[in-house]
Amino acid sequence: MPLTTTYWLEHAWLGTHVEPGVALEVSADGRIAAVRTGVDAPPPGAEVLRGLTLPGLANAHSHAFHRALRSVVQVGSGTFWTWRDVMYNVAQNLTPDTYFALARAVYAEMALAGITNVGEFHYVHHAPGGTPYADPNAMGEALIEAAAAAGIRITLLDTAYLSAGILNAHSGQAPNPHQQRFSDGTAEAWAERVSGLKPREHALIGAAIHSVRAVPADQLATVARWAEERQVPLHVHLSEQTAENDACQDAHGRTPTQLLADHGVLGPRTTGVHNTHLTDADIALLGGTTTGTCMCPTTERDLADGIGPAGRLQQAGSPLSLGSDSHAVIDLLEEARAMELNERLRSRTRGHWTANELLTAATADGHAALGRPDAGRLEPGVLADFTTIALDSVRTAGPPPRLGAETAVFAASAADVRHTVVGGRHIVRDGHHTLVGDVPSALAESIAAVRS
Repeated sequence: MPLTTTYWLEHAWLGTHVEPGVALEVSADGRIAAVRTGVDAPPPGAEVLRGLTLPGLANAHSHAFHRALRSVVQVGSGTFWTWRDVMYNVAQNLTPDTYFALARAVYAEMALAGITNVGEFHYVHHAPGGTPYADPNAMGEALIEAAAAAGIRITLLDTAYLSAGILNAHSGQAPNPHQQRFSDGTAEAWAERVSGLKPREHALIGAAIHSVRAVPADQLATVARWAEERQVPLHVHLSEQTAENDACQDAHGRTPTQLLADHGVLGPRTTGVHNTHLTDADIALLGGTTTGTCMCPTTERDLADGIGPAGRLQQAGSPLSLGSDSHAVIDLLEEARAMELNERLRSRTRGHWTANELLTAATADGHAALGRPDAGRLEPGVLADFTTIALDSVRTAGPPPRLGAETAVFAASAADVRHTVVGGRHIVRDGHHTLVGDVPSALAESIAAVRS
């Protein structure tokens, strides 16, 4: 890259409004060096991005291999628990090589959808049966390399998953045969393994507690302490299912949120994923500790989980982010739209968040939840990660450009993404991925390789 590269944005969302004619100067280190407004025409030599340019979108919750379940799990009916059985069958077929190929294709699909950073909630650690690979972090390394090959950033949220469910106040149920490859046995063994993973320019290493079902109470603090010592993100599936709440109440006499609070898990670097079935006291705890909330509406509705109290959580002090989770679809604009529309259905009133607020959840607040507060804004000094949405498609044509934020959230889809730039480098240009030549074929081939 030359010393500086200039991008001319026909229209740019600057966090509070849409500005026409914006020039971004990107330095050789992949950060925005300057933002100039009132630039009516492209400067000589500038890269021209026509449409509406947003900061790169942050997918704060992903299970890459779940992409292989799309449509297959839509046959017939069932519950979260029957869906999980199908998921286990795919997980059994993953190897470091097949996982790299699948994740590379999935992350390329994300780039095509304007996503520049993914939080990968990673728990398939070992070979089937639980035997570690020669490199005990081979599966995590495959995901990190897949993100690099697809041109996006990743926060690998290496996940402690030790038990099949809550047995009693002191221990968990032994992992079932499908779950054995997820488990390190103890939180101490998990911490020793994950300490071997190292961050790099495009990849951060964070931690995750799969759920209070999967990590016994007396081991929660070990995971929380590992994240605290390194000042890295800590994520946890929280109260996604009422059965989890019931089991926790039976064993511990408290809700999952209260159990996490008792063991030092909550706090400003922690994000609860889903946060669906909460009490008033839970909401106060999460908000009071500024623990984040990652909503995944397309998955939550696909699995019939329920609608989480996103509005009340935010009002209490919990920052909101968004994720595509099981990848029923990969479309962060749809996630933003769905969060507002879900709230409308529940309350029968409209307008709980502005388009600007929803885009902030999909950008700046999502990146912050993944340990990158220096991303998600079009400002000097931040990472030069951005995406451009067409304003002349069959979905977006008609509204004036000044309503670009509303158009993006309430009309556009991932299909309207024209360009994605990461670190100043074009990863998607004119709707085509520059590193993965045929993303649909890459998806089809890698999915076929892991389907039984």
